[in-house]
Amino acid sequence: MKLAHIALWTKDVEQASAFWSEFFDAEIGERYESRNRIGFVSRFVTLRGSGLKLELMQGPWVELPADLEHVGWAHIALTFGSREAVDVAAQRFELAGLLVSAARTTGDGYYEAVVNTPEGILIEIVA
Repeated sequence: MKLAHIALWTKDVEQASAFWSEFFDAEIGERYESRNRIGFVSRFVTLRGSGLKLELMQGPWVELPADLEHVGWAHIALTFGSREAVDVAAQRFELAGLLVSAARTTGDGYYEAVVNTPEGILIEIVA
């Protein structure tokens, strides 16, 4: 079994696409607008070198959660391969105001920093 893709609701698929392109060098796919579900828009983004695909989706019915901790996926963790790469990425996120917690070694052994998307979705960048 292999993961095909992860789908992520967003309020603005274009803003989300730009974020993934800028910070993760993602390849952005074509914009899709459903004829059957009016208002549904999506784009696939592919993280270069990993083959991991994310489907960014938006619809006028999508609401932001009341808080960060709710039933559902809590975060994703993306490996950057080395502590130095995590440190460099964390600095970029800090300059953009998206760093949640600085790089550190966690109790489960990861060297990680936690960052936000512009909509507050948590991503761990790890080595």
